[in-house]
Amino acid sequence: MNYETLLEHFATEEISAIIGLVVGLTFGIFAQQSRFCLRAACVEFWRGQTGKKFAIWLLAFSAAMIATQYFIGTGAIDTGQIRQLNNTGSMSGAIIGGLLFGAGMVLAGGCASRLLVLSATGNMRTMVAGLVVTIVAQASLRGGLSPLREELSSWWLVDGQSRSFASWLPPYGGLIIGVALFLLGLWFAKRHQLSKWWGVAAVITGLSVALGWLLTSLQAANSFDIVAVKSVSFTGSSADTLMGLINQPTLPLSFDVGLVPGVFLGSLLAALVTHEFKWQQFTSDSGFARFFIGAALMGFGGMLAGGCAVGAGVTGGAILVITAWVALFSMWIGAGITDWVVDRKADELKAAAQAGLVAETSLPHFPKAPDSVRIG
Repeated sequence: MNYETLLEHFATEEISAIIGLVVGLTFGIFAQQSRFCLRAACVEFWRGQTGKKFAIWLLAFSAAMIATQYFIGTGAIDTGQIRQLNNTGSMSGAIIGGLLFGAGMVLAGGCASRLLVLSATGNMRTMVAGLVVTIVAQASLRGGLSPLREELSSWWLVDGQSRSFASWLPPYGGLIIGVALFLLGLWFAKRHQLSKWWGVAAVITGLSVALGWLLTSLQAANSFDIVAVKSVSFTGSSADTLMGLINQPTLPLSFDVGLVPGVFLGSLLAALVTHEFKWQQFTSDSGFARFFIGAALMGFGGMLAGGCAVGAGVTGGAILVITAWVALFSMWIGAGITDWVVDRKADELKAAAQAGLVAETSLPHFPKAPDSVRIG
């Protein structure tokens, strides 16, 4: 069935929602199965224990980059229609927002995409945290926090032509970088005996990002209406979807409206089929304040950075947007600092107390680190 046939049966907005649903289902199923999570990869990396979690993230990121750069090279994806590559961006927003987002995802137990995926598996902690992310993101976009976001974003701006570093690279440079990262991911996967299924699922998770770019670009090229060329992202998408449900009797259809429910349904389906669905609630050990603070930081940081760990880090990184790479790097830094201050330092103090080196009563109270991204 070609696009002209689809237009005979569906409106442009309906086709966008269907594309979002397909991409969301694919991402949700395989992100749940692969345990894809930037927070887990960051913690593993900064603790000098790079293993399965780091390999999973690297495979997904590189797969998204390879496929996206291939489609750009063949002309299937028109970069002239991609907003991130043609509009003014904020370097200060990428740095500050990335740092805040990285800190928040460590506290909340996962990035925005991971919270959505885990909430579909019965994790009430991540569902509550995800709602907080969405509300704060909406406040940062159009509400009371928007003046602060706009002020921070204005400190260091870069024009659209400066946002892509593709021109700095040799021909097929982006594709070459993606292949190099993929080979590195395979090396880590083999070294740490990563399950083949988890590895395949991680690759498909990354390919779903490229699929979003490809399908929306094809739709834009064949539609008489204006169609946004975009792919997987969660902070803005979740905020718009939730606010639409709250404020309007009927939800206007779009790619994002299909994406968010698609990810949830895909993760739910995968969890039910593999018998991994399990109700999880807040406990005295996990606490609530940690999740709330982390989610709030992610909501504001994600909107300031121009996207979440997937929206900026993977989706934006795959098209070589420099602000996305800066935001991703800042997320790694923010996550590393927060893990050291909140969790790693607490673990060291507890170990010292058990060894009798310090009094146990003198230890500060640190909430238990969330186990929502634990692998194996």
